[in-house]
Amino acid sequence: MTPRFSGRTAVAACALALALTGGAIAVGGSGGGQGPAPAAVAPAAPLEGLGTGGLDAGVRALQAHLRAQPKDDGGWADLGTAYVEQARTRGDPSRYAEADRALARSLKLRPDGNDDALAGRAALAAARHDFTGALRDARRALAVNPYSERALSTRIDALVELGRYGAASRAADEADARRPGVPVFTRFSYVRELRGDVAGARRPLEQALAGATAPGDVSYTATSLGQLAYRQGDFSAALRHCGRALRADPGYVAALECRARARAGRGDRAGAVRDLRNVVARYPLPGPLVALGELYEARGDKAAAREQYGLVSAWIRLARANGVDVDLDTALAAADHGDRRAALRAARAEWSRRHTLHTADALAWALHVNGRDSEALPYARFATRTGYRDATFAYHRGAVARGAEREQWLTRALRLNPEFSPLGARAARALLRGRS
Repeated sequence: MTPRFSGRTAVAACALALALTGGAIAVGGSGGGQGPAPAAVAPAAPLEGLGTGGLDAGVRALQAHLRAQPKDDGGWADLGTAYVEQARTRGDPSRYAEADRALARSLKLRPDGNDDALAGRAALAAARHDFTGALRDARRALAVNPYSERALSTRIDALVELGRYGAASRAADEADARRPGVPVFTRFSYVRELRGDVAGARRPLEQALAGATAPGDVSYTATSLGQLAYRQGDFSAALRHCGRALRADPGYVAALECRARARAGRGDRAGAVRDLRNVVARYPLPGPLVALGELYEARGDKAAAREQYGLVSAWIRLARANGVDVDLDTALAAADHGDRRAALRAARAEWSRRHTLHTADALAWALHVNGRDSEALPYARFATRTGYRDATFAYHRGAVARGAEREQWLTRALRLNPEFSPLGARAARALLRGRS
């Protein structure tokens, strides 16, 4: 069933809508257990070195500059890309329209050889989950400037999100040869992790953190290490890395979310709830909203849980209205906490566009919750084929399998991360005891 909105939820959703649509400055699953977002789609320099407060200050400075110098095509390109980054980090899809206008103005002022605007358009397309468009614009930018760090980074992102992992690995090697640095190191790490090479994923992050000086670089790379540690069930390391990230940038929302999940893994669910409340109050994205809802549900507060799931629905509607492809978000959230048939439709639509580990897992789980395990199993096997170590993927494969395969994958999920989800881990243990 679609989550029903209580009176409190309706008011909260209204406030969310106002926050997302009114803040732009014009210048011209039960068991899903969505974990922390992987670091595939990440910021690209120079914006990532700014930190949370630095990005906002940078936007204000660019706006003031462009009021005085409205024909500065480079300034408009930088502003458009900064809007993309604000939208991504704040969960505010309304910024994408502002980004689109700023980048279009840059290209109108300099239609030829404008690699900054093309790279910005690539980043915007990736943020809207148009990864084919992102790859196209990244390649156009690289044809003008083969050393564009933003375009090199977005090309890797797009190839990963299109499921072209071999090409993504080659693109990461090429980017590392041309422009080694934090944006490339973090993507190089994620490509390795997708192949199951955790040690190989950790090394470039440690290298990037060792050389990082800007607060934004420190917070981003330390959080990436924390997320990697969390996915391996090393909650102590995750807390240590996220603590370092928050010392560098106390407002860095990804670090707060990572710390919340690690706290929950350590049994500190009250601390996890506090952190996640802080996250969703400022950045109401589906992942932390579902995580908070599941923590509430696990402690028996179903009304509070429904409120969070209702806000996911509100975010999805707003994101769709601002040009974001939200089928994967819909499939992940609705499979466990919404309309299961809608989840399956969304998962099938996303799979028709791109064959990735994450879309395969989403489709497998959507089929499972609709009672179609025999159809789900090939997709669950696809999602685990590269060795990517994600407890949720392992749990999903175990839930749809039977016999020895079920026991193997449920056991693997709980060994990898025994608290990957407050509801999912409980369901996995029940399945192992022979109860559905």
